[in-house]
Amino acid sequence: MKIICIGRNYAAHIEELKNETPGDPVVFLKPDTALLKDGAPFFYPDFSKNIHHEAELVLKISKQGKFIQKKFAHRYFNEIGFGIDFTARDLQDQCKAKGLPWEIAKGFNGAAPIGGFKSVDEFIDLKSIDFHLNINGETRQKGNTSLMLFDFGTIIEYVSQFFMLKTGDLIYTGTPAGVGPVHIGDKLEGFIGTEKLLDFEVK
Repeated sequence: MKIICIGRNYAAHIEELKNETPGDPVVFLKPDTALLKDGAPFFYPDFSKNIHHEAELVLKISKQGKFIQKKFAHRYFNEIGFGIDFTARDLQDQCKAKGLPWEIAKGFNGAAPIGGFKSVDEFIDLKSIDFHLNINGETRQKGNTSLMLFDFGTIIEYVSQFFMLKTGDLIYTGTPAGVGPVHIGDKLEGFIGTEKLLDFEVK
């Protein structure tokens, strides 16, 4: 399986990082070794001093396909979960300054914590899904899919032009405003609506 991530998909997050608003989805990949599952702890790596949390909704692909039209995109995922795109912001800034790729800042071991999933049938409206991240009991990020620049259908249509989607692939759909550093000892909890789907600690 592969982990496909969408960057710059919420206007407020683009503004907080002083990035340009994209005309098309910004796409990058993480290796499967980045997955952190089953509430396992995240061990803070030695190579960074500035790991940021980026809370995201995650689509689980349920059907193989490529060149998928937006009107058919809903047929290709059947579950939505909560995940975090950990980013070594200091490494990312260094790579960007040199015009280099920044996979090492996004794809390191444990950089893609993933929690539980909910069936799409449980959602009344996929274009209005609330989600939020708590750290040590305090809400740090909250978002709603209505604020996405590129909705689920647009993401699947765009991504499938370049990568064949396969059953089990995960698409991290972008983070809202409020990203910031995590520290050893932090407890992270991810919610869709009021249901907690992710719960782990930083060690």
